[in-house]
Amino acid sequence: MYQTLRDQYRHLGLPLDLLDPTLEFSIFNLRELRQPLPFSAPAERLNFFVLGFVKQAQGWYLIDEQRFDLRPGTIYFTNPSHYRAFEYQELGEAYLLTLSEAFLKENVHADVFTEFPFLLAETMPANTVTPAVFAEFEILYQQLAREYQGHSPLRARLLGQLVGALLLKFKEHFWLGYNPLSEGNRSSAIVRHFRRTLEQHYRDLSSGAASVAYQVQDYAAAQHLHPNYLAQVIRRKTGKAIGTWIAEKAVAEAKAQLQHTDLAIKEIAYRLGFTDPAHFSNYFKKHTGLTPQQYRQPPSVA
Repeated sequence: MYQTLRDQYRHLGLPLDLLDPTLEFSIFNLRELRQPLPFSAPAERLNFFVLGFVKQAQGWYLIDEQRFDLRPGTIYFTNPSHYRAFEYQELGEAYLLTLSEAFLKENVHADVFTEFPFLLAETMPANTVTPAVFAEFEILYQQLAREYQGHSPLRARLLGQLVGALLLKFKEHFWLGYNPLSEGNRSSAIVRHFRRTLEQHYRDLSSGAASVAYQVQDYAAAQHLHPNYLAQVIRRKTGKAIGTWIAEKAVAEAKAQLQHTDLAIKEIAYRLGFTDPAHFSNYFKKHTGLTPQQYRQPPSVA
């Protein structure tokens, strides 16, 4: 599983100069990769969100077993842990935007999944829209591309505000009144329930409504399942162990609180269900390479 687009492109031997290693965010026109046609990527699990805007191109996009045509005016969205592949037979302009959950929570909103529930949906189909509707999205993604290439000390915040506006457009045009693709079988329903419970539980921890972090058995009990069965379903359907899902959520919430609150690190540790602040610091460093203090320290502005 690729944690970032940079990881995937490095593995595929694609150029990396369009990707900023300091941000868990990227946006660029796929044409800028200057790859021979047909340009394709094999099916791989990706651990980040993808938004695609196809203005002038032809091809297809695969998510798990569902294939969607890509044609002028197509807009699509996928979330982490699905198998994804694509192929373009023609490629004029097709912008790809990728970002992590941590970027969303740090720069869009700490409760981003409440405002934008489609981010947790199992599958959203590709949509081909009218030129007028596509133009609404184009204004925003082009502005995002300009800010991404800029050097403002507030770049991440500016990108976050524009992503928020873009997600509102997704919500307006594709989610209101939308009945998701029969998010179908029993295993899919279990994964969906787990992800929503995970999100709600960490909101409760952050707000003080809960004080003890759930373990695997607690998530299993919420669905009346055996813990081993839940763990098997999560790994089979997402490619990630349930413990990895929990760890990534804890770290994302910790990052958001370190960036957006003045709470002492000890208090953040307690809020996230850690009984020992030292354990929290070690846990955070294990998953990020930085101590909480180092992560909170604002970057110096030259």
